[in-house]
Formats: sequence, structure tokens, C-alpha cells
Amino acid sequence: MKITVIGAGIVGSAIAFHLARRGVQVTLLDADEPGMGASSHSFAWINAFGKEPRHYNELNRRSLDTWDRYARLLNADVGLKWGGQLTWTATDEDAEWLRENVAKLQSWGYIARLIDEAELVRLEPGLRPGTVSAAAISENDGHVLGTKAAQVASRRVVELGGVVRSNTPALGLDVSGKEIAAVQVESGNIECDAVVLAAGVATTEIAETVNLEVPQYESPGVVVKTNSLPHLMESASVLYTPPISEDQPEIHIRQGTDGVVMIGEGTQESLARDDSQEHADRLLARATHYLPALSTAQAIPVPVGYRPMPRDEMPILGFTESVPNLYIALTHSGITLAPLIGEFATMEILDGARIDLLDPFRLERFV
Repeated sequence: MKITVIGAGIVGSAIAFHLARRGVQVTLLDADEPGMGASSHSFAWINAFGKEPRHYNELNRRSLDTWDRYARLLNADVGLKWGGQLTWTATDEDAEWLRENVAKLQSWGYIARLIDEAELVRLEPGLRPGTVSAAAISENDGHVLGTKAAQVASRRVVELGGVVRSNTPALGLDVSGKEIAAVQVESGNIECDAVVLAAGVATTEIAETVNLEVPQYESPGVVVKTNSLPHLMESASVLYTPPISEDQPEIHIRQGTDGVVMIGEGTQESLARDDSQEHADRLLARATHYLPALSTAQAIPVPVGYRPMPRDEMPILGFTESVPNLYIALTHSGITLAPLIGEFATMEILDGARIDLLDPFRLERFV
């Protein structure tokens, strides 16, 4: 069986890797280099802490538990780091929200609990949290180097007999009857038995070439990096801090296994376009307010990145009814979900399975 996977980000490379493990003749295309699209701009947080509704939380939680196995299968260092998320609030209103959210997650079986200020500081001695009205830890959360994971998976595809074609954008899809017969690229057509469309923000445009609407909205995001620093955080993988002032959103901080600290603001869905040095310096200053060891760091702005974002912010996964051999894999939270999507998509494509956990995320919900 010959399958072309369009998009070598964290999701597309995971699907291509699992297909190649099953003996499929895989061609993996990317308009850039593997992992250099949205994956390179991601905070790369592996979690399900604030993700609702419950079926979406369950999908993320299942994938969170899949990451260790995926890393073992890749058999390489991809910067996977566990330790949990520490979060705290500074106002009574936010404290009530945090308590309710932790109680809800616990009722769903998610590993999270409330802690007091003493335990917060014991877990992270270098932290200066200021006012603490409530605090919590979700101990299963982690992060990964998203670009590195996509690059490793792409290399494994080649080792398993597949082909990776970088800097090769898909220009369109050729249909014979109702099914796709080939993917159009600048050098000609790539014939295939099925196509996986995991091209992130470009998914919508490519799908339009077979008169298929895959609804997205524009979702720009900004993160800031630092130079590589000595070990700063004792136990947690991510800090989610309250706003310093009412006119600023909260910030989140993590340090990768490469020593680079990454800082973001607002929720993971927040829209931001300011990728200036001045904004990077301000974000670093806010992070330093809570983590004084960052005082020697240098802020490095990352160009604004555009995240895959289906119109209802839920993943779009599965074969399409109008083009039966086209499999869509479009999602925000791609870092968390990639290992599970890789396994599930492979089962649906090769085994004819229809995984009911994915039923709420089919494209046809928009019709």
C-alpha cells in the first residue's frame, strides 16, 4: 500500500512513522523541513489540565499516557521531560475557579490536587510566588522538544523504507472517480492509494482542491525563548503563574532539556502577534518576577507562529465521506495528541477500524 502524508510536523510525522512500522510505502511531504512549521513555535506542553469538554479531555489524557511508549519506539532523545504543572492564583475569584477545576478533573480521574503555599515553595525553592490564594499540581504533565520529535520520526520513516521530501509543498490532489489517485507537487504527481492531510494551517487550502471544506480560523501565537541556562526548576516541568497586574494575562514558563527557557502568555488559544524584542523583554521580566534566577537570561523573540485551529477548536480526525481515501488530521494541541493520533490513524487506515473515541471529532460534524 502506498500512502502519502502531507505535513511533517509533530502530527504528520507521527502518523507516517506508525504507518511505516506497519510496512506501508510512505511518502512524507513538507513545504519546509520536518518540524519547522507550527511545531517549532509551540510551547510543546503535554497536558490535559484545562481541556474541555470531557471527551476532549479524555483524548488528551490518553495521548499523554502514550508519550513514553512513543519515545521508546522512536529510540532517541526528543527532550521529553515530566514533573507536572504547578499553578497558583492571587485572587479569591481565581482561587474559586482553580478549586472547582481541580475538583472536576479529579472526578474525571485526572491526576491533580490542591496544595498549599508551603508545598508550592518546597517543590520549587527558587520560586517567589507572591500572594497565593490557591495552588495546585497536576503531576502527570510534561513537555517535549516538538521540532526534535518531528525530525526524529521523519528519520525513522526513511530508515523503515519510506521517503521524506522536504521543501516540497503539496499543490493539490488529483481525483479519479471519487478517490484521490495522486498528490500534485512541482516536479509532477505522486501516485498513492490514500492520503493523510496533516498540513496544519495549509490543510484547508489543500482540501479545497477536492471541493472539501475544512473550517479553520486564524490563530497567531507568540512565545519567547532564552539562551541555554543552567538547571532552574527542581521538580515541575511547567509553571503557570498569575498575572502581575490586572491589565496583563497570566504567563507560563518551562525549561527544556536543552536548557532553553520558553515563556508564553495567556491560554494556549490566546491570539498574539507582537514578536518584537521589546515584547520578549517584557515577558522575560514578568517571568523573572516569579523566578529570579532568570535575571541573567537573554530574551530571544520567536517569529509569530500560526497554529492549526479548527473552527470549533476541537480536532478534525478521520476519513472524509466525500473523498473516501482522504484522512484528515488537523488539531490544536498537536504536541499532546500526536502519539495517540499516530496510532489511531494507522489503525483506521490499515485495519478498517472506526475508533469511537474519535467520533466527536469527525469532519462531518460541520455539515
